[in-house]
Amino acid sequence: MKTKAAILWERNTPWSVEEIELDPPQRGEVLVKLAASGMCHSDEHLVTGDMAGITPEPPLIGGHEGAGVVVEVGEGVYSLAPGDHVVFGFVPACGRCPSCATGHSNLCDMAANMAVGTQVDGTYRHHARGKDIALGVGVGTFAHHTVVHEASCVKIGAEYPMDKACLLGCGVVTGWGSSVYAAEVRAGDAVAVVGCGGIGSNAIQGARLAGAKVIAAIDPVEFKREKAMEFGATLTYASIGEALADLERSTYNRGFDKVIMCMGVGDGTTLGEAFWLSGKRSRTVVTNIHSPAEQSIAVPAVFLTVFEKQLVGSLFGSANFRKDIPHLLELYSQGHLDLDGLVTRTYPLEEINQGYADMNAGKNIRGVLVYD
Repeated sequence: MKTKAAILWERNTPWSVEEIELDPPQRGEVLVKLAASGMCHSDEHLVTGDMAGITPEPPLIGGHEGAGVVVEVGEGVYSLAPGDHVVFGFVPACGRCPSCATGHSNLCDMAANMAVGTQVDGTYRHHARGKDIALGVGVGTFAHHTVVHEASCVKIGAEYPMDKACLLGCGVVTGWGSSVYAAEVRAGDAVAVVGCGGIGSNAIQGARLAGAKVIAAIDPVEFKREKAMEFGATLTYASIGEALADLERSTYNRGFDKVIMCMGVGDGTTLGEAFWLSGKRSRTVVTNIHSPAEQSIAVPAVFLTVFEKQLVGSLFGSANFRKDIPHLLELYSQGHLDLDGLVTRTYPLEEINQGYADMNAGKNIRGVLVYD
Protein backbone atom coordinates (compact mmCIF):
# COMPACT_ATOMS: atom_id res chain seq x y z
CA MET A 1 0.00 0.00 0.00
CA LYS A 2 0.99 3.64 -0.37
CA THR A 3 1.08 5.94 2.65
CA LYS A 4 2.92 9.03 3.87
CA ALA A 5 5.93 9.26 6.19
CA ALA A 6 8.65 11.64 7.37
CA ILE A 7 12.03 10.39 6.14
CA LEU A 8 15.51 11.47 7.19
CA TRP A 9 17.65 11.00 4.08
CA GLU A 10 20.89 12.42 5.52
CA ARG A 11 22.16 13.55 8.92
CA ASN A 12 21.52 17.18 9.84
CA THR A 13 18.90 17.73 7.16
CA PRO A 14 15.14 18.37 7.56
CA TRP A 15 12.60 15.56 7.68
CA SER A 16 11.13 14.96 4.21
CA VAL A 17 7.40 14.20 4.24
CA GLU A 18 6.63 12.07 1.20
CA GLU A 19 4.84 9.02 -0.12
CA ILE A 20 6.24 5.60 0.73
CA GLU A 21 5.43 2.05 -0.28
CA LEU A 22 4.52 -0.16 2.67
CA ASP A 23 4.56 -3.96 2.41
CA PRO A 24 1.84 -6.02 4.13
CA PRO A 25 2.61 -7.51 7.55
CA GLN A 26 4.50 -10.78 7.57
CA ARG A 27 4.52 -13.50 10.21
CA GLY A 28 4.19 -12.02 13.71
CA GLU A 29 3.64 -8.49 12.38
CA VAL A 30 0.77 -6.01 12.34
CA LEU A 31 -0.21 -3.08 10.13
CA VAL A 32 -1.27 -0.07 12.20
CA LYS A 33 -2.99 3.14 11.13
CA LEU A 34 -1.42 5.84 13.28
CA ALA A 35 -3.58 8.41 15.04
CA ALA A 36 -0.86 10.39 16.82
CA SER A 37 2.86 10.47 17.53
CA GLY A 38 4.84 12.34 20.14
CA MET A 39 7.96 14.21 19.02
CA CYS A 40 10.58 12.95 21.45
CA HIS A 41 14.10 14.40 21.69
CA SER A 42 15.48 10.95 20.89
CA ASP A 43 14.36 11.41 17.28
CA GLU A 44 16.36 14.63 17.15
CA HIS A 45 19.37 12.47 18.05
CA LEU A 46 18.78 10.61 14.79
CA VAL A 47 19.16 13.90 12.93
CA THR A 48 22.30 15.05 14.74
CA GLY A 49 23.93 11.63 14.94
CA ASP A 50 24.17 11.65 18.74
CA MET A 51 23.02 8.01 18.72
CA ALA A 52 25.19 6.89 15.80
CA GLY A 53 26.23 3.29 16.22
CA ILE A 54 23.19 2.28 18.25
CA THR A 55 20.59 3.42 15.70
CA PRO A 56 20.52 2.89 11.93
CA GLU A 57 22.04 5.15 9.33
CA PRO A 58 19.73 7.15 7.04
CA PRO A 59 17.55 6.83 5.11
CA LEU A 60 15.17 6.15 7.98
CA ILE A 61 11.69 6.90 9.26
CA GLY A 62 11.66 8.40 12.75
CA GLY A 63 9.14 8.34 15.55
CA HIS A 64 8.62 5.93 18.43
CA GLU A 65 5.89 7.50 20.61
CA GLY A 66 2.82 6.36 18.74
CA ALA A 67 -0.76 5.18 19.11
CA GLY A 68 -3.13 3.85 16.49
CA VAL A 69 -5.55 1.16 15.36
CA VAL A 70 -4.60 -2.27 14.04
CA VAL A 71 -5.74 -2.64 10.42
CA GLU A 72 -4.31 -6.03 9.47
CA VAL A 73 -2.40 -8.85 11.17
CA GLY A 74 0.10 -11.28 9.72
CA GLU A 75 0.27 -15.03 10.12
CA GLY A 76 0.78 -16.25 13.67
CA VAL A 77 -0.26 -13.04 15.43
CA TYR A 78 -2.12 -14.11 18.56
CA SER A 79 -2.36 -11.06 20.84
CA LEU A 80 -3.95 -8.49 18.52
CA ALA A 81 -6.80 -8.27 16.02
CA PRO A 82 -7.99 -5.66 13.51
CA GLY A 83 -9.74 -2.83 15.32
CA ASP A 84 -7.60 -3.03 18.46
CA HIS A 85 -6.24 0.26 19.78
CA VAL A 86 -2.52 0.04 20.55
CA VAL A 87 0.40 2.02 21.92
CA PHE A 88 3.88 1.11 20.70
CA GLY A 89 6.84 0.29 22.90
CA PHE A 90 10.05 1.39 21.21
CA VAL A 91 11.77 -1.58 22.88
CA PRO A 92 9.78 -4.72 22.03
CA ALA A 93 8.90 -7.23 24.71
CA CYS A 94 9.01 -10.79 23.39
CA GLY A 95 8.34 -12.36 26.80
CA ARG A 96 10.79 -15.22 26.18
CA CYS A 97 14.37 -13.94 26.17
CA PRO A 98 16.43 -13.96 29.40
CA SER A 99 15.78 -10.25 30.04
CA CYS A 100 12.01 -10.59 29.63
CA ALA A 101 11.92 -13.82 31.62
CA THR A 102 13.67 -12.15 34.56
CA GLY A 103 11.36 -9.13 34.59
CA HIS A 104 13.48 -6.73 32.54
CA SER A 105 11.56 -6.50 29.29
CA ASN A 106 12.96 -3.00 28.70
CA LEU A 107 16.18 -4.83 27.77
CA CYS A 108 14.51 -7.39 25.47
CA ASP A 109 16.93 -9.16 23.12
CA MET A 110 14.59 -8.48 20.22
CA ALA A 111 15.71 -4.84 20.35
CA ALA A 112 18.97 -5.80 18.67
CA ASN A 113 17.32 -5.01 15.33
CA MET A 114 16.98 -1.36 16.38
CA ALA A 115 20.64 -0.79 15.49
CA VAL A 116 20.01 -1.65 11.83
CA GLY A 117 16.36 -0.61 11.55
CA THR A 118 14.99 -3.78 10.01
CA GLN A 119 12.10 -5.98 11.00
CA VAL A 120 12.83 -8.92 13.31
CA ASP A 121 13.51 -11.18 10.32
CA GLY A 122 16.15 -8.79 8.98
CA THR A 123 14.09 -7.44 6.08
CA TYR A 124 12.30 -4.15 5.38
CA ARG A 125 8.62 -3.25 4.95
CA HIS A 126 9.06 0.48 4.22
CA HIS A 127 10.37 1.70 0.85
CA ALA A 128 10.75 5.06 -0.94
CA ARG A 129 12.55 6.29 -4.06
CA GLY A 130 13.42 2.69 -4.89
CA LYS A 131 15.26 2.16 -1.58
CA ASP A 132 14.60 0.22 1.60
CA ILE A 133 13.89 2.60 4.48
CA ALA A 134 15.00 1.75 8.02
CA LEU A 135 12.96 2.38 11.17
CA GLY A 136 14.90 4.86 13.29
CA VAL A 137 13.78 3.75 16.73
CA GLY A 138 12.06 0.47 16.07
CA VAL A 139 8.53 1.40 15.02
CA GLY A 140 8.42 4.41 12.67
CA THR A 141 5.55 6.49 14.04
CA PHE A 142 6.30 9.54 11.87
CA ALA A 143 3.96 7.98 9.33
CA HIS A 144 0.26 7.55 8.67
CA HIS A 145 0.74 3.76 8.65
CA THR A 146 3.50 1.44 9.81
CA VAL A 147 4.23 -2.28 10.08
CA VAL A 148 5.78 -3.58 13.30
CA HIS A 149 6.13 -6.83 15.21
CA GLU A 150 3.32 -7.54 17.65
CA ALA A 151 5.96 -7.63 20.41
CA SER A 152 6.17 -3.83 20.00
CA CYS A 153 2.46 -3.23 20.68
CA VAL A 154 0.30 -3.19 23.78
CA LYS A 155 -3.47 -3.12 23.52
CA ILE A 156 -5.27 -0.27 25.28
CA GLY A 157 -8.91 0.63 25.82
CA ALA A 158 -10.64 2.47 22.99
CA GLU A 159 -11.82 5.11 25.46
CA TYR A 160 -8.39 6.70 25.83
CA PRO A 161 -7.56 9.72 23.59
CA MET A 162 -4.73 8.68 21.31
CA ASP A 163 -3.08 12.09 21.20
CA LYS A 164 -2.41 11.59 24.92
CA ALA A 165 -1.95 7.81 24.99
CA CYS A 166 0.83 8.02 22.38
CA LEU A 167 3.07 9.72 24.97
CA LEU A 168 3.22 6.46 26.91
CA GLY A 169 5.30 4.97 24.10
CA CYS A 170 8.38 6.65 25.58
CA GLY A 171 8.38 9.92 27.53
CA VAL A 172 5.81 9.18 30.22
CA VAL A 173 6.94 5.64 31.00
CA THR A 174 10.63 6.61 30.76
CA GLY A 175 10.31 9.57 33.12
CA TRP A 176 7.88 8.00 35.56
CA GLY A 177 9.84 4.74 35.67
CA SER A 178 13.12 6.61 36.19
CA SER A 179 11.69 7.86 39.49
CA VAL A 180 9.61 4.90 40.60
CA TYR A 181 11.72 1.98 39.38
CA ALA A 182 15.28 3.11 38.65
CA ALA A 183 15.63 5.68 41.45
CA GLU A 184 13.22 3.85 43.77
CA VAL A 185 11.91 7.13 45.16
CA ARG A 186 10.26 6.60 48.52
CA ALA A 187 7.96 8.64 50.72
CA GLY A 188 9.89 11.51 52.27
CA ASP A 189 12.76 11.53 49.76
CA ALA A 190 14.33 14.69 48.38
CA VAL A 191 14.57 14.40 44.59
CA ALA A 192 16.32 16.55 41.98
CA VAL A 193 15.34 16.26 38.31
CA VAL A 194 17.85 17.74 35.86
CA GLY A 195 16.11 18.65 32.59
CA CYS A 196 12.36 19.17 32.64
CA GLY A 197 11.15 18.43 29.13
CA GLY A 198 9.02 15.45 28.12
CA ILE A 199 10.94 12.94 30.23
CA GLY A 200 11.84 15.16 33.17
CA SER A 201 8.25 16.33 33.59
CA ASN A 202 7.20 12.73 34.05
CA ALA A 203 10.07 11.99 36.41
CA ILE A 204 8.62 14.82 38.50
CA GLN A 205 5.16 13.24 38.33
CA GLY A 206 6.61 9.86 39.29
CA ALA A 207 8.45 11.35 42.27
CA ARG A 208 5.28 13.12 43.40
CA LEU A 209 3.21 9.94 43.18
CA ALA A 210 5.92 8.04 45.08
CA GLY A 211 5.67 10.53 47.97
CA ALA A 212 8.78 12.69 47.65
CA LYS A 213 8.76 15.60 50.11
CA VAL A 214 11.07 17.81 48.03
CA ILE A 215 11.18 17.80 44.22
CA ALA A 216 13.66 20.22 42.68
CA ALA A 217 13.26 20.90 38.96
CA ILE A 218 16.43 22.12 37.27
CA ASP A 219 16.19 23.60 33.78
CA PRO A 220 17.46 26.79 32.11
CA VAL A 221 14.13 27.40 30.35
CA GLU A 222 11.69 29.42 32.44
CA PHE A 223 8.62 27.95 30.70
CA LYS A 224 9.71 24.43 31.65
CA ARG A 225 10.34 25.44 35.24
CA GLU A 226 6.85 26.95 35.43
CA LYS A 227 5.31 23.76 34.02
CA ALA A 228 7.37 21.67 36.44
CA MET A 229 5.54 23.30 39.34
CA GLU A 230 2.24 22.21 37.78
CA PHE A 231 3.49 18.61 37.58
CA GLY A 232 4.54 18.52 41.24
CA ALA A 233 7.91 20.24 41.69
CA THR A 234 8.34 22.10 44.97
CA LEU A 235 11.45 24.09 43.98
CA THR A 236 12.94 25.22 40.68
CA TYR A 237 16.44 26.25 39.64
CA ALA A 238 17.87 27.57 36.39
CA SER A 239 21.11 25.59 36.75
CA ILE A 240 22.81 22.84 38.73
CA GLY A 241 25.07 25.50 40.23
CA GLU A 242 22.07 27.42 41.52
CA ALA A 243 20.69 24.25 43.09
CA LEU A 244 24.06 23.47 44.70
CA ALA A 245 24.17 26.91 46.26
CA ASP A 246 20.76 26.31 47.85
CA LEU A 247 21.36 22.86 49.37
CA GLU A 248 21.09 24.19 52.92
CA ARG A 249 17.53 25.37 52.29
CA SER A 250 16.41 22.49 50.08
CA THR A 251 17.92 19.50 51.93
CA TYR A 252 19.38 20.93 55.17
CA ASN A 253 22.80 20.41 53.52
CA ARG A 254 22.26 16.65 53.42
CA GLY A 255 22.07 16.53 49.62
CA PHE A 256 19.32 14.97 47.54
CA ASP A 257 18.40 11.33 48.04
CA LYS A 258 17.77 10.85 44.31
CA VAL A 259 19.10 12.78 41.30
CA ILE A 260 17.55 11.97 37.92
CA MET A 261 19.30 13.10 34.74
CA CYS A 262 16.78 13.91 32.00
CA MET A 263 18.60 16.45 29.82
CA GLY A 264 18.25 16.21 26.06
CA VAL A 265 21.90 15.24 25.59
CA GLY A 266 24.07 14.23 28.52
CA ASP A 267 27.77 14.92 28.94
CA GLY A 268 30.28 13.72 31.49
CA THR A 269 31.10 17.15 32.85
CA THR A 270 27.47 18.00 33.62
CA LEU A 271 26.90 14.58 35.14
CA GLY A 272 29.91 15.14 37.36
CA GLU A 273 28.51 18.48 38.50
CA ALA A 274 25.11 16.93 39.21
CA PHE A 275 26.77 14.17 41.23
CA TRP A 276 27.54 16.79 43.92
CA LEU A 277 23.81 17.38 44.38
CA SER A 278 23.43 13.95 45.92
CA GLY A 279 24.00 13.02 49.54
CA LYS A 280 25.11 9.94 51.42
CA ARG A 281 23.54 6.65 50.26
CA SER A 282 22.01 8.53 47.35
CA ARG A 283 21.27 7.31 43.84
CA THR A 284 21.90 9.21 40.61
CA VAL A 285 19.96 7.86 37.63
CA VAL A 286 21.20 8.49 34.09
CA THR A 287 18.19 8.42 31.80
CA ASN A 288 19.32 10.86 29.13
CA ILE A 289 21.41 9.72 26.17
CA HIS A 290 25.17 10.29 26.16
CA SER A 291 27.17 10.11 22.96
CA PRO A 292 28.52 6.58 22.33
CA ALA A 293 31.86 8.27 21.65
CA GLU A 294 32.08 9.65 25.20
CA GLN A 295 34.58 7.51 27.06
CA SER A 296 34.66 9.07 30.54
CA ILE A 297 32.56 10.97 33.05
CA ALA A 298 33.73 13.45 35.67
CA VAL A 299 32.52 11.57 38.76
CA PRO A 300 34.82 11.29 41.80
CA ALA A 301 34.74 7.54 42.27
CA VAL A 302 35.89 7.70 45.90
CA PHE A 303 32.41 8.84 46.94
CA LEU A 304 30.90 5.65 45.52
CA THR A 305 32.68 3.92 48.37
CA VAL A 306 32.99 6.31 51.28
CA PHE A 307 29.49 7.80 50.95
CA GLU A 308 27.91 4.72 49.32
CA LYS A 309 26.63 6.83 46.45
CA GLN A 310 25.12 4.90 43.55
CA LEU A 311 25.24 5.73 39.84
CA VAL A 312 22.81 3.72 37.69
CA GLY A 313 21.52 3.79 34.13
CA SER A 314 17.91 3.42 33.05
CA LEU A 315 16.42 2.54 29.65
CA PHE A 316 12.68 3.07 29.09
CA GLY A 317 12.37 3.87 32.79
CA SER A 318 13.43 0.32 33.74
CA ALA A 319 9.74 -0.42 33.21
CA ASN A 320 7.61 -3.22 31.79
CA PHE A 321 5.54 -1.46 29.16
CA ARG A 322 2.95 -4.25 28.96
CA LYS A 323 2.11 -3.68 32.61
CA ASP A 324 2.94 -0.02 33.00
CA ILE A 325 1.18 1.51 29.98
CA PRO A 326 -2.27 0.21 31.06
CA HIS A 327 -1.43 1.08 34.67
CA LEU A 328 -0.49 4.67 33.83
CA LEU A 329 -3.59 5.10 31.66
CA GLU A 330 -5.67 4.07 34.67
CA LEU A 331 -3.87 6.68 36.79
CA TYR A 332 -4.64 9.23 34.06
CA SER A 333 -8.33 8.31 34.02
CA GLN A 334 -8.43 8.66 37.82
CA GLY A 335 -6.85 12.12 37.71
CA HIS A 336 -3.55 11.10 39.33
CA LEU A 337 -1.35 11.49 36.21
CA ASP A 338 -1.45 14.59 34.02
CA LEU A 339 -1.13 13.71 30.33
CA ASP A 340 -3.13 16.68 29.04
CA GLY A 341 -0.67 19.20 30.43
CA LEU A 342 2.24 17.50 28.67
CA VAL A 343 0.90 18.32 25.20
CA THR A 344 1.96 21.88 24.46
CA ARG A 345 1.11 21.95 20.74
CA THR A 346 -0.17 19.62 18.03
CA TYR A 347 0.97 19.55 14.40
CA PRO A 348 0.11 17.74 11.17
CA LEU A 349 2.84 15.48 9.81
CA GLU A 350 3.74 18.14 7.23
CA GLU A 351 4.80 20.50 10.06
CA ILE A 352 7.20 18.08 11.76
CA ASN A 353 10.21 20.32 11.17
CA GLN A 354 8.40 23.25 12.79
CA GLY A 355 7.58 20.99 15.73
CA TYR A 356 11.24 20.17 16.27
CA ALA A 357 12.21 23.80 15.85
CA ASP A 358 9.77 24.63 18.64
CA MET A 359 11.21 21.84 20.82
CA ASN A 360 14.78 23.08 20.30
CA ALA A 361 13.64 26.61 21.14
CA GLY A 362 12.28 25.40 24.49
CA LYS A 363 8.66 26.14 23.57
CA ASN A 364 7.23 22.65 24.07
CA ILE A 365 7.06 20.09 26.83
CA ARG A 366 5.85 17.72 24.14
CA GLY A 367 4.73 18.44 20.62
CA VAL A 368 2.38 15.84 19.14
CA LEU A 369 1.77 14.95 15.51
CA VAL A 370 -1.93 14.30 14.91
CA TYR A 371 -2.98 12.40 11.79
CA ASP A 372 -6.29 12.42 9.92
